[in-house]
Amino acid sequence: MAVSMSAERFDELVDAALDQIPERLAALVQNCVVVIEARAPEPDSDLLGFYDGIPLSERDSWYSGVLPDRIVIYRDAILDLCADDAEVVEEVRITVWHEVAHYFGIDDAHLDELGYA
Repeated sequence: MAVSMSAERFDELVDAALDQIPERLAALVQNCVVVIEARAPEPDSDLLGFYDGIPLSERDSWYSGVLPDRIVIYRDAILDLCADDAEVVEEVRITVWHEVAHYFGIDDAHLDELGYA
């Protein structure tokens, strides 16, 4: 059964997950915004998060004057997946960290090895 949670509380969980990223890594994240949307467009409606941008590992001297990268967290998909508030907290943390890892250029296979797939 899906968890019911206010948008404000969900926003707080995303902020908390971002705050838990070690400072030495968080300081490297530049030109990237985190947004929360209800759900991914079809056919990816079960997607929990999405990184849209140029990974840090692929940036070079040509990287300037570009629009910010985006990390999108899909609230309703996460709430649908979880059975209680504790699961939401953990899934938000995993999803946020997963998408931030994509910002750094870490692929899904390596994230799976780390337990963040």
